[in-house]
Amino acid sequence: MNAVKPANYTKGKARQLQNALCLAAKENPKRRFHALYDKVYREDILWEAWKRVKANGGSGGVDGITIEYITKEYGEARFVHEIQDTLKNGKYHPLPARRKEIPKGDGKTRPLGIPIIRDRVVQMATKIVMEPIFEADFKDCSYGFRPKRSAHDAIRHIRRAVKKGVYWVVDIDITGYFDNIPHEKLMTLVEQRISDRRVLKLIRKWLKAGFMKDHEFHETEIGSPQGGVISPLLANIYLNYLDTIWEKKFRELGTLVRYADDLVILCKTKEDAIKAIDVLKAVFGKLELQMNASKSKLVNLWGDKDGFDFLGMHHRKIPKMMKGKEVHILRSFPSKKAMGKMRKTVKEVTEPRKRLYWTMNQMVEELNPKIQGWKNYYGLDNFADRFLNKIDWYIRRRLMLFWNKKHNRRKKHSKSGKVAIIADLAGLKKLAA
Repeated sequence: MNAVKPANYTKGKARQLQNALCLAAKENPKRRFHALYDKVYREDILWEAWKRVKANGGSGGVDGITIEYITKEYGEARFVHEIQDTLKNGKYHPLPARRKEIPKGDGKTRPLGIPIIRDRVVQMATKIVMEPIFEADFKDCSYGFRPKRSAHDAIRHIRRAVKKGVYWVVDIDITGYFDNIPHEKLMTLVEQRISDRRVLKLIRKWLKAGFMKDHEFHETEIGSPQGGVISPLLANIYLNYLDTIWEKKFRELGTLVRYADDLVILCKTKEDAIKAIDVLKAVFGKLELQMNASKSKLVNLWGDKDGFDFLGMHHRKIPKMMKGKEVHILRSFPSKKAMGKMRKTVKEVTEPRKRLYWTMNQMVEELNPKIQGWKNYYGLDNFADRFLNKIDWYIRRRLMLFWNKKHNRRKKHSKSGKVAIIADLAGLKKLAA
């Protein structure tokens, strides 16, 4: 392992292994896999894991080692080789995650656990090996953090269901889902498919690794911290219990669509929707989870009375004239919360006084990737253009303020037409089509 392995080589080898594991899992839904640990430290798997971690980027953990340090000073081959040795010799022990509080739109924060780079690579290698086994069991209603599935796919699923006659939506929020997953119940579900004791031991170590906050160590007796590479897979394994129960026993009540811990149930009648809520409460009780009563709600989709937020978009039936007749069509457009986040991001880019030295080209270069990302996500429905136009207007207003401050103009809102031309010449992108 003296040289960096070509990307196509490691990706191809990893895919071959994943295909074989997935086929084996599908052929026998009750099979438990007992020889996986040696695959986790396989050379090609570790190299593929490292390349994915490197591509994802991110800051270092509690040991202070960064991806840049590994690539430029320490050496990638040396780093991967040492990980392989510690796994082979049974000497691998994860360090606590570095706890970081991420601000939320409501003024609160969301805890994020940042493992050290080495632990991220081992988690990624384990995920590469485990994921295809559980993918064979995961249901079509689940879209979050799964290969070849996206938030757009989940939204399309909702729209297909509504076309078939959905008038009531059960919009569910789970209280602190990632932080409240019981370890033993989670491991019981993992063990339904995996019997390799060394892989199970790895997962337990990550769950119990704890975290560092303000230079103090905190134990983790419950939860799977957000930020860990393996956490989304574990979270899906846990809620797959809900998906399975719903598909087997309650699908006649409505269509379940889930993206990680965000889920809705689309029902034809209010009676079915109320029954669905009772079922969810019972299942959550078994899983030791709680429904957030203040954020969960029952929505009447009839006409243009109400809508619901899901995956950053607001979904509502909007009246439209078709062949001389008024019909109501489900439209999806940025939620108020999403619009607020976009405005906040634009302001954070354009407001700092130290950036008054930037040229318009530099400012546009900073904004364009963000604009394109929003356009790619929120432009799913052309009805969203009327909302995205507002953000386009806001961006131009912020650029006008930036330009006038830069040139020390007393009237901060003057020359709007000239500034718009300058921004356009600099290549500023638009959100709305």
